Amino acid sequence: MPRIIAITNQKGGVGKSATAINLSASLAHFNKSVLLIDMDPQGNSSKGFGIDVSLVATSIFDVLKKDVNINEAIKSTVMLGCDIIPSKLALASIDSITEKSRSPLTLLKRAIKDIKNPYDYIIIDCPPSMSFLTENCLVAANSILIPVQCEPFALDATTQILSKLVNIQAELNPNLEIEGFLLTMYDPKLNLCNEIVDEVKKLFKENTFATPIPRTVSIPESNMRGIPVCLFRPTSSATLSFFSLAREIIDKENTK
Repeated sequence: MPRIIAITNQKGGVGKSATAINLSASLAHFNKSVLLIDMDPQGNSSKGFGIDVSLVATSIFDVLKKDVNINEAIKSTVMLGCDIIPSKLALASIDSITEKSRSPLTLLKRAIKDIKNPYDYIIIDCPPSMSFLTENCLVAANSILIPVQCEPFALDATTQILSKLVNIQAELNPNLEIEGFLLTMYDPKLNLCNEIVDEVKKLFKENTFATPIPRTVSIPESNMRGIPVCLFRPTSSATLSFFSLAREIIDKENTK
């Protein structure tokens, strides 16, 4: 069975989609088979792999509507070993379309069970809000990875996510775990960044990844070109950080 990790934060602009793209590619770099599911209607993870979401014929939207089988929506990417199910803007209206469905919050979970390819990891890029779509992601996942931007008020949205996590655990997914808190947009030269790092590590201790993701132009530049940073700049600090993050996740899984 694949390890299903949902990447979520209610605050936008924290590096959520960049993490989804580059963690997926980094896991594939270590010879893991990976499926990235873009559950954000903005489609940033899809765009980050060079997909024009306006031209997508089959997406996760069509899967949740039950118009197509999930296997028909899987597409290969430029990263060997990493596939993707793209998103499109119509996904934002999926709650109104599926509200009369049987157990609407388990739509994604049930769809994932039909996947034929034996992936090692399924990474889910959640929307930047605690919505119907995000709840579907958390119900389907084994664990959540929470990017925390190294800026003031970064922990406010994190508190809201943890509150929702408790509710999901109690009502729909008792086995949902915290994969870890990931510090993003880290600049070691800024005292404020280091203060936030210390605060996060103090609050969440062993649940905080040892690897922070640096603030670097390589990440947005690679996003614009539609390729993961490990293919765009293989020796950059961003690439090495995402490789280190992937290794942490793999090593954690191997110790279970």
